[in-house]
Amino acid sequence: MQNIPSIKLGIVAVSRDCFPLSLSQQRKTNVLGECRKAGIEIVDVPVMVENESDAIKALEYVREHKINALVLFLGNFGPETPTTLLAQKFGGTVMLVAAAEESTGSLATGRGDAYCGMLNASYSVGLRKLMVHIPEYPVGSPAEIATMIGEFVPVARVRLALSKLKIFSFGPRPQDFLACNAPIKPLYDLGVEIMENSELDLYDVYLESKSDKNIDSIAKNMAQELGAGNSYPDLLRKLGQFEAALLGFMEKNLGASEYGIFANKCWPSFEKYFEFVPCYVNSRLAARGIPVACEVDIYGALSEYIAVCATEKPATLLDINNSVPTDMYERNKAKAGGYRLNDLFMGFHCGNTPSECLCECSMKYQYIMHSLMEPGQEPNITRGTLEGRIRPGEVTVFRLQSTADAELKAYIAEGEVLDIEPCTFGGIGVIAVKEMARFYRHVLIQQRFPHHSAIAFRHAGKTLYDALKMLGVCPERIFHNQSAGQRYPQENPF
Repeated sequence: MQNIPSIKLGIVAVSRDCFPLSLSQQRKTNVLGECRKAGIEIVDVPVMVENESDAIKALEYVREHKINALVLFLGNFGPETPTTLLAQKFGGTVMLVAAAEESTGSLATGRGDAYCGMLNASYSVGLRKLMVHIPEYPVGSPAEIATMIGEFVPVARVRLALSKLKIFSFGPRPQDFLACNAPIKPLYDLGVEIMENSELDLYDVYLESKSDKNIDSIAKNMAQELGAGNSYPDLLRKLGQFEAALLGFMEKNLGASEYGIFANKCWPSFEKYFEFVPCYVNSRLAARGIPVACEVDIYGALSEYIAVCATEKPATLLDINNSVPTDMYERNKAKAGGYRLNDLFMGFHCGNTPSECLCECSMKYQYIMHSLMEPGQEPNITRGTLEGRIRPGEVTVFRLQSTADAELKAYIAEGEVLDIEPCTFGGIGVIAVKEMARFYRHVLIQQRFPHHSAIAFRHAGKTLYDALKMLGVCPERIFHNQSAGQRYPQENPF
């Protein structure tokens, strides 16, 4: 996957001077052994931290070896001041974990008390106002600590990626798409840069790219990707020019950032000037880890990108679009498993989902735009969507959003795409989420979330929740679908 950072993990063991240094050292060695078994690459920082001078030496080693995510391991009680000073000076993403006691026989002379030390370390973290990752139960055996480290990697990737991200937007939102407009101030709180441009700027960038040397090879690659679904071969060069234009613009304008994504105007005037819809190009960039959110949905693009970093898989942006008809549900009850009708909805967009996430796909025209812009005519300027049924399998429905008063909030719900034919147009699938009806009413509607949702093609709720906390989103503002026995605060008890 392109456009996301590689995480280089390091582990530092700390030791309180009244405990045996060898205890923390041996316990770290055991953790490293379990990491090797699990295929987790991690750099062993050889400096054992007992005091502030050790913390500085460890920091020098970390920087020399370009470690960008750090595990601070309490092999025993640990000294809270040097431990949290190291976390502060490091400045990157840090996880705190602690060793469990091994056996009854070791308690007399080999007890580490890291269970207690974690309390002091967390208190000191609060004094320094640090945002560190502490697992749900951060005390464990070497194998359990290795599992925690593996789960920490995608969380660190999200945080690092956003600190080096720039969002490029083109054009104001379409009329009546108030839901796609939100304050950008919280982006800066997250460490994200933004470069806003006009729709005219986008057209100028496109025209300036007409002689780009990459256009022909891009068009050839498009033809190979589409195969039998290459319905409009004459259109590929224009689409290739648009793809080259976006990639060239991103390369020239990343500046101090390392990663880039887009939120672009895509209708209604777009088609009259560009003479195509941009959906297929958007799908191709999304496949490379460069989401291009439609309708200038800046937080939609950001949500897609977070999903990419969390899963290392392409994501897409779909409308939470329409209900599933009763007759479709009845015909496909066996495929619906234990889901009820109101647990299902259709996720749809014009054609921006990567081809690898679709069962079969082909280039088509945007049905709704065609009826408005070219009624009674052969499709021309409304061609360029990538349509098909979304592949069955795990998904996570997710969005990070700013409220009108610049407060961040989010929702996360795990579900699956069912193997049901949607019988309609677009890039679309029947999605099942447990207790979706209540989630729809008491989270999506009640909390005023817009209709666009990022779709991660894997269950990633745990990673996303931890990543959002690391980004400073208040846990009370991270919503999820409640199980049948749990009431939402505002849900009618009768």
